[in-house]
Amino acid sequence: MTPVEDLKARGLIEHSSTEPEKILSVPRTVYIGVDPTADSLHVGHLTWVLLMKRLGDAGNKLVFLVGGGTGMIGDPKEKGERVMLDEKTVSANTRALQKQLKALLGRISFRMVDNAEWLTKERLLPFLRDVGKYFTVNDLIKREIIKKRLDAPDESISYTEFTYALLQGLDYFTLNQKYGVDLQIGGSDQWTNVLSGVDLIHKRLGKEVYAFAFPLTTDAAGKKFGKSEGNAIWLDPKKTSPFQFYQFWINLPDENIENYLKVYTFLPLGEIEALMELHARNPGERQAQETLARLVTEIVHGPAATAQAAAATDALFGDTPFKELSREALAVALADAPSVRFSVRDLESGASLAEALVAGGLASSKSDTRRLIEGKGITLSGFPIQDPDHKIFQGDLANGYALVRKGKQGVLVLVLK
Repeated sequence: MTPVEDLKARGLIEHSSTEPEKILSVPRTVYIGVDPTADSLHVGHLTWVLLMKRLGDAGNKLVFLVGGGTGMIGDPKEKGERVMLDEKTVSANTRALQKQLKALLGRISFRMVDNAEWLTKERLLPFLRDVGKYFTVNDLIKREIIKKRLDAPDESISYTEFTYALLQGLDYFTLNQKYGVDLQIGGSDQWTNVLSGVDLIHKRLGKEVYAFAFPLTTDAAGKKFGKSEGNAIWLDPKKTSPFQFYQFWINLPDENIENYLKVYTFLPLGEIEALMELHARNPGERQAQETLARLVTEIVHGPAATAQAAAATDALFGDTPFKELSREALAVALADAPSVRFSVRDLESGASLAEALVAGGLASSKSDTRRLIEGKGITLSGFPIQDPDHKIFQGDLANGYALVRKGKQGVLVLVLK
């Protein structure tokens, strides 16, 4: 299977400026840009990071553009104008994204550039003469997001946002001149902006350059992954811990799992097909989700953090006793699971399990606790609790810990401090 056949089979090409086979018939110098609107990438960005890695593995040269210049403006969104970030914040975010990209790409060679290098030096009159005259207002107002903003009675669009497409076109032009970039990729929601550079280079230089767009990856509700949607799963372990990251993938519903395996892993397509057949025979085992969670977490956080997250997951939601966890995995479980702490004195005469459930968020009230216990919905260290007035003693906390479960997903760790 050729690289372009693999990309198409994985559903990674939604639009292209010409036939994908022509675009990738020879090695290209390919770029993608990201505006530093946050100090971390998220799983929506991971789609194109891994796509760039695939292109690099196929022999193409890679250029990552961090939008230190365009990030101070922001591309138009459907409702309202983006908050413009100050130069200090943009600079700090840019450094953070550069560090993440280097860690994710590993051994693959790539160039990293910041469009602030040329955009902050651009003068108004030369910009209008050399770039602006190649774009028509007639075309710009037809673009989907701009059209929606203009058509909405309570919305408007600033000239700042209106010029974003011109700046993106200038980025491609500059990269083509400086580094020989002849292929840009971007998300399908950016397709018209991506074409801006293709058109500008053709009109100014008479050269043919190329572009293609990949489909946006969405969550179970059909919303794209992103900061503005409020559903971001960050790649920075300080913002989303490796355990939480692992939990995101392992708890995905079956509907999108095959697509996620194609987009977010490097498993051969034949192995994905075999895995999905195995999953279809026994969905309850969630082997597809476990494989996805392990592989993606390893890409982002490495094998050690992945192993600890998997072990903590099995202790909290599976069959591994807490006492068998390594110190590192135990620390992961305690850091991310809700817990209630007791002193030896608290447990001498027995502490109320009902109060612990309320304090740990597994029940909303003592009456809710009684309902859960009478419905056989609570276990302590694997044993069903039958008495709503059950007391917790020090002997219940083997090695200083005990696990309370509510159904399949609700957990609470009791800790002897």
